[in-house]
Amino acid sequence: MPGRRQTPTVRLRRLAAELRALRASSGLTQDEVAERTGINAATLYRIEHARVRPQTRTLLTLLALYAAAEPHQEELVGLLREARQRGWLHAYESELPEQYTTYVGFEGEARSVWNYESLYVPGLLQTEDYARAVIRGGLPTASRDEVERRVEVRMARQEVLSGDNPLELWAIVDEAALRRQVGGSDVMRAQLGHIADSSELPNVTFQVIPFEAGAHAGMPGSFVLMQFAEVAIPDVIYIDSMAGDLFLEEDSDVRRYRLVFEHLRAVAVSPDASRSLIASSAAQMRARGSAG
Repeated sequence: MPGRRQTPTVRLRRLAAELRALRASSGLTQDEVAERTGINAATLYRIEHARVRPQTRTLLTLLALYAAAEPHQEELVGLLREARQRGWLHAYESELPEQYTTYVGFEGEARSVWNYESLYVPGLLQTEDYARAVIRGGLPTASRDEVERRVEVRMARQEVLSGDNPLELWAIVDEAALRRQVGGSDVMRAQLGHIADSSELPNVTFQVIPFEAGAHAGMPGSFVLMQFAEVAIPDVIYIDSMAGDLFLEEDSDVRRYRLVFEHLRAVAVSPDASRSLIASSAAQMRARGSAG
């Protein structure tokens, strides 16, 4: 298996963070930079928030204004070059929402992911049949080809869990995610078995919040906290909702969701107890299937 599948999303985000830091250290406002360089202020804002890739000459103009050291300039020009490379998602970009491809890009270069799900098995732990049933149910108007392409992407994403530098995944689910028979009992039993196997990986931690726990901090909805190895790349929160995908990067938001996840870890049963609960759920489904 190959190592981490690279995508340019995080490189662009790091470049944006570096440019923000350089401008701040120079003591210049965005408006002052716009006046001195002729770069539109709105364009500068989009560059500093990784909304667009700057042209090389624009980047060099900014680096000269900020009096960045030559080695630093070479590093950032290299980042821009890498950010222009086509990642493995390029073949799917015309068929997938931009926010989703952005998320996959972050996930592909994250050091660790904390994922809480209230109703679904996390995407990185889904079997192909479960993923197909979830996508069909969630996108009832999608064509068969659209569903299959999304299934392909979901399966490809899972390569981050293997290789020389695997993603560290800490997944917590409400028991409802294990009990709902997505795709039918056979599909769900296979899915539960896959979770049990995946939870044995040294880089995967899986916990369940049992129904007996009652109300808990995750009931308002699912979320993902992604953390990166490089200090220059801040953590990001991803929320998928009916209103659309949302990325939160403010320190206050990241701290709030980190605290929620800590509460969820405390209220969930241990990984060993979670495996026992998975086995119990599978056995009950098997018994019901035999009775039927």
